[in-house]
Amino acid sequence: MNTTAKNERLLVALDIDGTLCPDGTTDIPDVTRQSVADVVAAGHVVVLATGRSLVGVLPVAKALGLDGSWAVASNGAVTVRLDRTWPCGYRVESCQTLDVVPVLHLARRLCPGVRVAVEEVGWGYHASELFDPGEVNGRQIVVSDDDLTAEPAPRVILSAPNAAALLLEPVRSLGVTVNPASASWLDVTPPGLSKASSLDTVRQRLAVAPEHTVFVGDGVNDLEAMVWAARSFAMGHAPMLVQDTANHVTGTLAEHGAATVLRNLPAEDAPTRVAQAMTGAGS
Repeated sequence: MNTTAKNERLLVALDIDGTLCPDGTTDIPDVTRQSVADVVAAGHVVVLATGRSLVGVLPVAKALGLDGSWAVASNGAVTVRLDRTWPCGYRVESCQTLDVVPVLHLARRLCPGVRVAVEEVGWGYHASELFDPGEVNGRQIVVSDDDLTAEPAPRVILSAPNAAALLLEPVRSLGVTVNPASASWLDVTPPGLSKASSLDTVRQRLAVAPEHTVFVGDGVNDLEAMVWAARSFAMGHAPMLVQDTANHVTGTLAEHGAATVLRNLPAEDAPTRVAQAMTGAGS
C-alpha cells in the first residue's frame, strides 16, 4: 500500500551496472529486488538511471516490477515512461541527439582502428564492426561510415585499446559530452547532458522536492548525479573519485550495498542508519 503523502515521497534514482547487478547482466539479487519493491510500496518513485541503452534497461525494469515509473538511459540522452499497457511497454518522453559526422571523422583521424557503434533507440546499434554481445544491448547491423553518420543519434560508442588517451579530450573539444567507461571505451552523448540533467527533468515532472532526491551509483558517469541528489551513496567498490563525491558510501555489490541503502529509506537519519548497518552497529 502506498502510504507516503505526495509532497513527502522520494525520487530514488538507481544506477544499474555495478549497483543493482554485475555489468551487462540482469542478475539482480533477491534482497535488492525486495528492497526496491518495498520502497515503491511505501509510495516513493524508483527511477533507473544508467549508461545502458533502452534495450538493456527494459529487462531490468521488468525484473524489478517498475511498471508506471520512469527510466533514464544512455547517460541521460533517452528518458522514457514505463507502462506495460503500452504497445512497447514504454513511451519515449525525451530523446536528445548529436551530429555523428564530426565525432566519427575526428575519431577516424586520430585513431584509425577505432570501433564505432551508433545507437538506435529501442532497437540496438549500427556499427562499423560487430561488438561482442556482452558489450552492447540489442541488435547490431554492420554498416558503412556513410550510414553511421546518416542520422543524428543519442549516443556514439568509440572503442579502441587506447581510446581514452587518444580521443577523450579531442572529442570533448567538439562540445559534446564524453564519458570514459574504461581506458578503451568512450560514450559520446549530446552537449550539456548527464544522468543528473535528465533526472532533474523527471523530478520536476513528478513534482518531487529537490531535498527528497536520492541516488545510488558506482561509476564516473554518476558524478553529476551524486552532486544533484540531496542524498547520494557510492557503492563500496566505486573509484575513490566517486566515493569522495558522494555524501556517503555503502557496501559493495557483493555486500548488497544498494539494498542496504534502500532498506533504510525513507528516514531523515538514513545516512546514519546506512553507516550503522555497514558496521554492524545498527539493530
